[in-house]
Amino acid sequence: MKYRKLGRWGPKVSCLGLGSYLTIGFGCDEDTSRETIRTAYDRGVNYFDTANAYARGEAERVLGRHLAELPRSDLFILTKVWAPMGDGPNDLGLSAKHIREQCDASLQRLGMDYVDVYMCHRPDADTPLEETVRAMEDLARAGKILYWGISEWPAPLIVKANAVARELNARPMAVSQPRYSLLYRYPETLLYPTTDNEGIGNVVFSPLAHGMLTGKYKPGEEAAQGTRAADPTKNSVIKAMYWTEENKRKAQELVSLAEQMGVGAAELAIAWCLRKPSVSSVILGTTSTAQLEQNLKAVDLELSDDVIAALDNMFPQPQTVPQV
Repeated sequence: MKYRKLGRWGPKVSCLGLGSYLTIGFGCDEDTSRETIRTAYDRGVNYFDTANAYARGEAERVLGRHLAELPRSDLFILTKVWAPMGDGPNDLGLSAKHIREQCDASLQRLGMDYVDVYMCHRPDADTPLEETVRAMEDLARAGKILYWGISEWPAPLIVKANAVARELNARPMAVSQPRYSLLYRYPETLLYPTTDNEGIGNVVFSPLAHGMLTGKYKPGEEAAQGTRAADPTKNSVIKAMYWTEENKRKAQELVSLAEQMGVGAAELAIAWCLRKPSVSSVILGTTSTAQLEQNLKAVDLELSDDVIAALDNMFPQPQTVPQV
């Protein structure tokens, strides 16, 4: 395993992390969840990513149960707040009330005294930035979190939040978590230059575009039973964002290039994400140890200039960036 700093901050995280969205505590049974967690740890993974909203807390419970078997000092744990966790008017968002209550609930589910990063899962237009930043600072001073960060925030909002932190004499954010893959290159345009300038590390998710980049989905064919795209409890994102004949065709080109290199398409797609210095870690979402072992091989895959040029040709950088 290789380790990278979180932007300008001190801790080092494994450049491949283990996520828990739709897997641990949800798509994987207890034994598979434990085996996946232990395999990741044994291969040098120290970064484990979760959120209160994943299976309504069950991902945190299962992850915490099995991480308790390991030395806490070896682990770098990230969880999140923002998503609805109840039916009440204050059961969502980034108010100081919701942040404090959900942090306590997450720590209880994880069985931990603190988390390394507490992350604002999405922006909250209903709450002043001052309130959110101060709430994160209060948690840090209480010893419940070490760093804080954001996921899927637009670059201007990141700059504004860090300016607020300076005004309040509070710690700025340390981590950003964007979606990033060959099929979603938008962070390269504005987000990465912004996080580089602010000294923020990026831990990226969905490097395989919810499985589209594995090549398992063929042009002209529906998703095979047993795959994520065929499961209505898991396929909302892939169907909404990636399910096109063009993307299926591109994925087959990726498979062909990978075969020429003697590797799998997933390894190549993950290694491509790791090529960016702005990326501190790539989050893996696997449903078996076999998948995990295959994906972990990406850490040792060096990409030549010719390969990067070929991938740029297959998956060109978009000319426009989505407005948030």
